[in-house]
Order: sequence, then structure tokens, then C-alpha cells
Amino acid sequence: MTSTDVGVVRQLERLARFHGDDTAIIYEGSALSYAELREMVARLAAGLRADGIGPGDRVAYAGLNSLTFLVAYIAAGWVGAAYVPLNFRLAGAELRLIMLDARPDVLIAEPAQAAVIEEFLPELGIRRPLVVDDDPAIPEAPTTAAETWQSYADFRTAHAASAPPVVRTEDDLAVVLYTSGTTGRAKGVELTHGNIWWNWVNVDSVVDTRAGDVSLAIAPLFHIGGLNAVTLRTLTRGGTVVIRRAFDPAQTLVDLVQHRVNSMFVVPAMLAAIRRTPGFDDADLSALRSTIAAGAPVPPALIESYARKGVSLQQAWGLTETSPFSTYLESAMTLEKLGSCGIPMPYTEVKVVDPATLDDVAEGSGELWVRGPNVSRGYWNNPEATAAAFTPDGWFRTGDLGYRDTEGYFFIVDRLKDMIISGGENVYPAEIENVLSGHPQIEDVAVIGVPDDKWGEAVCAVVKLAEGMLTLDEVRDFAALSIARYKLPTRLILRDVVPRNGAGKLDKPTIRVQAQEYLRMHGTTVETASFTETITLPHARR
Repeated sequence: MTSTDVGVVRQLERLARFHGDDTAIIYEGSALSYAELREMVARLAAGLRADGIGPGDRVAYAGLNSLTFLVAYIAAGWVGAAYVPLNFRLAGAELRLIMLDARPDVLIAEPAQAAVIEEFLPELGIRRPLVVDDDPAIPEAPTTAAETWQSYADFRTAHAASAPPVVRTEDDLAVVLYTSGTTGRAKGVELTHGNIWWNWVNVDSVVDTRAGDVSLAIAPLFHIGGLNAVTLRTLTRGGTVVIRRAFDPAQTLVDLVQHRVNSMFVVPAMLAAIRRTPGFDDADLSALRSTIAAGAPVPPALIESYARKGVSLQQAWGLTETSPFSTYLESAMTLEKLGSCGIPMPYTEVKVVDPATLDDVAEGSGELWVRGPNVSRGYWNNPEATAAAFTPDGWFRTGDLGYRDTEGYFFIVDRLKDMIISGGENVYPAEIENVLSGHPQIEDVAVIGVPDDKWGEAVCAVVKLAEGMLTLDEVRDFAALSIARYKLPTRLILRDVVPRNGAGKLDKPTIRVQAQEYLRMHGTTVETASFTETITLPHARR
């Protein structure tokens, strides 16, 4: 394997030397140049090195999107350590299990997350627990025990210089990203610097991103899409990253116009929220060349609404294990191939496999498998899960169901584990969700299977309404215009929130548990209820 340094730090060093005055990051109203970013990273790296942190060690971060998040990521790479970003939305018990698995040597936590972690911190054996105390977005004083946590600001400024960065090659571990863990033990996906780098090569080959671009980071950076879709690539090509701590649709619309944003990574739910924001129709989004949507299929109605403003939504498909992109739908094909996630990335292979026989599928649906230099080598400290998901010849079994059309374009049908079998028929929730999301009164929707004595499983739609009221018959009549009758929902639950996870994806395990509990409590006899209550309307016509 090549010994060429493919790490982020090498590119930062180059940009700081030749383009040091250019703006690298805008955060909380302040701009940081490449020279200033390099200095901040180098001083934190010096502190890590003085602590003995290096190759084989891990630096964890618990907090929202921030300047500190990216500084810590790059500093970890500087000393050769792996970075472990933690989902800030997890409960204490979930964080505890992940951190006991990752065993970080250094932990950097924002005050809110530090307060959660403090209860089990002694179990972790962390040599350096640091609480963020210099972020302008966190004005309140830390509420953690002073004797337990140390000042991040003091630590990162204690050293004025650092030795040269450690060379990071393709095989060296860059980051460990934990899956949601909602159906069992969370898995830590190992991504090497080579995996990260090859995703950049894939993106550069097909996406209209350019040196000097402005990218908006609104998706969670602890998720591979938020981190490596365009954010890291923008920083390594000399562009500007505008960091927002969390997604706010009104602020996003302002940022898109004010900063003349050229690229961003989003999930479809974000696009829908931006579209509903007052002022969307009049906003000048002409600078937005590369809007990459992934995480779930983008409803055709949403694609068409942005197209009317001259914005082509470019769909991609991938997973944490693929760094993330496996396929990409170029903007020129957005309308012609509505619903497609595109064709394989230039340096990535994708095939359709029968999950039962493991034979390649030429026509029809099957599980999508991916192979390429952007594909993870396996799961941290979990050889059983690695053996189950990765084949000896390098294929990753994604768990996604899909098919390839006659022209070679891929379409995602659903997750293999989410498929509903109702009356012997395979029903794919994603197809129904796409249709229902086009209803003008539906703001968010999830479709799940629930137990049914007659059909085995029944199709249940969990819906958040934007306005008014809907009955099950009205939902079925709307969906029947686009899909077969056996796929139509026979249960309807109206909710004020449809749960989503930290990556913006529908939290199907949580939705199933809640829906089944509500159905158990209410049965199929509730005819009316207020908007914030759960209801089921029984008068379905199979």
C-alpha cells in the first residue's frame, strides 16, 4: 500500500502556507482564516502529544456542530489518533455503552453532554476529560464537577508549538463512527484515512464542487454525511465552511442567501422544512450548485418544487460504512430519473444480490452490495458483526433493498429489515412514504408494519399534519392514485412529531414500539381526537 500522506492535516498545512488569509470557517459570526485554523489545530495537537496521545489512541468528542468539533478532528489526525464523534442526542445509558466499547483516551465534551457523562466517567478510565469552556455559543458556566473535568481552553492553549504532523496513509484509522444502536449493540464503523480520501476523489469526479466554494454544515457532523459529504472536502480544497450548531430552516434560508452557499449536504426532511419557510419562493438560491440529498429517498414532489427555483437536488445513496457515497444522481438526470439514487461512484462497485441465495440479480429487487476503496474494513471491536456484513472478497452487505433499471440507474426500495409482508405480498414502506409526502396536508410521515391477525402484518401510516385533519379514507384515496390497493395503509396514527434519529432518518424502531403501544391502548375504535393525540381510524377498505 502507498505511503503517501492522504490525511486532512497535509492539506491544511498546504493551504495555511499558500492561502493563509483565506477564510476557512465561519462560526457564530466570526471568520477564521486557514492560518488561524492551522495554529489552533497545532496547539491542540501539541497538548495531545504532550499527554502521550498518538497512533493507536482515540480522541472522543461529545457536543453539537462547532468549530471545536473540526479542530479536534484535525488535531487527532495530526498526532495519529483516531477520532470518535458521539451522537449528542443519545441518553446516558446509550453513551455509556458506546464509550465503554470505544475506550477513548481523551474526551472533549460540551457542558450539557459532560453533565450526562459525568455519572459513569470513572468507569471509562479516560486520562484527560476536557469540558468546552471557550465556545461563544455556550455562554453558561459548566455545571460539571470541577475536580472531574478540566478546562479545554487551558489545555488547547498550554503549548505554543508542536512537532510535525504524523504521516497518515490509506490504511491508518481516521475515525470510528457509531451506528444508532436502536436494535441492539451499537457498531463502531472503522473508516481509514484512505476511505475518507477516496470519497473525496469520488465526489470530485462527479459533483460540481470547486476550490473556493462556500459550504453550509447543518447536518450533524457526528454523522458521516455531515462530516465527509462536502464539509471535509471543502476544507481541503480551500473553501469556506459555514458551521451551524443545529438545523434551523429559517436560519438556513438566510445563510443560503447571505453567504451565497454553493454546496450542502442535507436529508429530505431538511429540504421539506426549508421549502415551508416563509420567504422561500422569493429567496435567491442561484449560487446553490450542489445540493446533495441522502439518508432517504427524496420525494418527487420535493424535487420538482426546488427545480422550479432552478435548484437541482442531487441524490446520493450510501452508508457510514461507505464513507458515505456509493451512488450519485447527476443534476442533469434529476427529473428524468425521479426517485433514482443514481449510478455507482467512479471508483465504487455496486451490485444487486438475492439475500436468500446470494446470487447476483440481473432483473428485479435484491440487497445492494458495495465494494471499493471507500468501503470500511469492518467494525471496531466486533469481529462477529464484521464477518456478517463484509465478505472475504471485499463486498459490504448494505441491508438496503433496491434494483437497477435497464439503463444502469439504481433505485432504493427500502431497508431489508423494514419490509412489510401483508397477506403474502411484499410491501415497501419507502414507496408509500414517498407518495404520502406529496399530500399537501402531510408534513412528515413514516410507514411501518404492525401485527394483524388476518394479514400477518398491516400497513400503518404514522403522520404529522401541517394543518387541518385527515381521515384514513382520505389518506387511502390519495395514495390509491399512485400505488396498488394492497399497499394502502389500513391504520392511521396522527402525531405531533414523527421520531427521527440524529442523522435525520426516520427512527423506525422507536416508531414501531410507540405505534404498537398506542394501538394496544386504543385498539381500532377511536373515531376522533385532538391533533396532538394518537388516533386510529378503523374504517379501512382492504
